[in-house]
Amino acid sequence: MEIKTSHIVLFSVLLLSSFVLHTFAKRHREADYQLLKAKLNSNSNIDKSHFTAYDNHLPELITQKGLKEKDRIHRLPGQPPVRFNQYGGYITINETAGRAFYYYFTEAQHPSKAQDLPLLLWLNGGPGCSSLGYGAMQELGPFRVGSDGKTLYKNKFAWNYAANVLFLESPAGVGFSYSNTTEDYFGGDRKTAADNYVFILNWLERFPEYKNRDLYIAGESYAGHYVPQLAHNIVYHNKKANKTIINLKGILIGNAVINDETDNMGMYDFFANHALIARETSGKIHKYCDFSPKMNISDECYKFLAEADQAIGNINIYNIYYPLCFDGNLTSIPKKFSIMAIDPCSDYFVYSYLNHPEVQEAMHANVTKLHYDWQPCSDVLKKWEDSAQTVIPLIKEFMANGIRVWIFSGDVDGRVPVTGTQYALEVMNISTINAWRAWYRDGEVGGYTQDYEDNLTFVTIREAGHQVPSYRPDRGLSLVSHFVEGTPLPNK
Repeated sequence: MEIKTSHIVLFSVLLLSSFVLHTFAKRHREADYQLLKAKLNSNSNIDKSHFTAYDNHLPELITQKGLKEKDRIHRLPGQPPVRFNQYGGYITINETAGRAFYYYFTEAQHPSKAQDLPLLLWLNGGPGCSSLGYGAMQELGPFRVGSDGKTLYKNKFAWNYAANVLFLESPAGVGFSYSNTTEDYFGGDRKTAADNYVFILNWLERFPEYKNRDLYIAGESYAGHYVPQLAHNIVYHNKKANKTIINLKGILIGNAVINDETDNMGMYDFFANHALIARETSGKIHKYCDFSPKMNISDECYKFLAEADQAIGNINIYNIYYPLCFDGNLTSIPKKFSIMAIDPCSDYFVYSYLNHPEVQEAMHANVTKLHYDWQPCSDVLKKWEDSAQTVIPLIKEFMANGIRVWIFSGDVDGRVPVTGTQYALEVMNISTINAWRAWYRDGEVGGYTQDYEDNLTFVTIREAGHQVPSYRPDRGLSLVSHFVEGTPLPNK
């Protein structure tokens, strides 16, 4: 079984004229890094222009009558007893193309509270990685998969204690989502945002009790693009229709790709500040590398970027102090499980679980019998055609429209580190309302937070890596609970 590994990839990617996703298919969760690097290439044909809204007429809604009950998941193989309702199935995005997205939905843990809690849509990034395989099964979902690839354990810090949580695999080619049209496997920001908007419109037809419910959209990594771009489409069409089509209240993005210039420089500064690369190398990168939108990347810059990547060695770049997976073999008896210590080989366990035919049948997944396995990150997406250099204008739009914006960072992630996010906030040039302070959970500092004007909050999560709910699920639940409630994180 082959799963993507977590090592740094050198700068051969910069020789590419476009970002070809399947070239990197054996590298675990490295798609965001590769895309950032490919965009540095002046010969790249990736469209890096500002994101614009899906401007077509609202799509015709497809009848969803009777489909909700067909999507009900009565029990997942290996799961412990639970009280909440869960659903899984497909929403057709385009009937002509044969394009359909898979979703997994977990209502609130306490059924009596489900009708009072908001709806939260979770998107993983990549581009090309699965919100089912990561978000639902390794991060904030109600279960974690044991080392036997069969047993599910309860996540007592699941986010459906705070909201009704919807996981979406997108675009087509990610996880169980598919298309019958080859061109649909050429992805991009605009196409993904448009399809995600069509998805949520039709999903709300299938679950009409959520039509007027407060909606929050959350995600991590390259979902720093997905989340604001979908939110922008929602705001745009609400204004165009002069009514609330979708009741969007806020967005939550973590260790998020926000602004290429600051993301790149912030990453290398983080490496230097955490003794992963020499200070001399960092100084040369500052001297020779121009990460601004004009992107004049010199040969000298390439040299020192490659030197930095080489120096880091084989570490878990998604949590620089966490072990790597060295043995992904399944065990006949599950290892001892702890929700507070995610197994670094969890990708293998999830891969095995989601490729079991009985699991797919229970989840109403893979109904067309795809010719490839479910993968944590897509092997079938061909390339990424457009990727805006920044989403800062979208974030400012939400702030101006009274939409809550929280940006969070696990503070030991080296892939999209806290440093780059702080640099992006500086570029936004916004005023601080409440100064930097510690926040607490269980008597310990959970991280740090700072509030800005117009409803923007920045939060760090101490001891958490790229996937915050994986590494510090307790602090992740505090984060989302206060986010949806609109209350400050506790100061003691």
